[in-house]
Amino acid sequence: MAPVARFRSVVVDCPDPLELARFYAEVGGGTPQEEDPDWVVLQVPGGPRLSFQRAEGLTPPEWPRSDRNAQQFHLDFHGGATWEEMDAAHEKVLSLGARPLDLEDREKKDFMVYADPAGHPFCLCRIENL
Repeated sequence: MAPVARFRSVVVDCPDPLELARFYAEVGGGTPQEEDPDWVVLQVPGGPRLSFQRAEGLTPPEWPRSDRNAQQFHLDFHGGATWEEMDAAHEKVLSLGARPLDLEDREKKDFMVYADPAGHPFCLCRIENL
């Protein structure tokens, strides 16, 4: 069956589109392209197009709550194949402004959960075989 439409991008609501696009450019690569102050596009090399749209008064999700203001989506990033690579990625995202949400049982789960500077959850995942 032929698709109805082609996937174009994931759009993230945030208070400051350029700031959040710069954060994700540091995490996943690419260069933010500011189309106007309310809309910034980031083409991740070898990956999806992320767009950032200004949303005044945005209330970030409360991870892992599901009873109110639950996350609607999150982004996963390959943080490395080893725990040494994951530790380096962990330090880098913290230096960029990420906030840890769940770092427990990482060896069992193979991922760590963070909030980006606007409060959206994202994960660094340990993937041995890509």
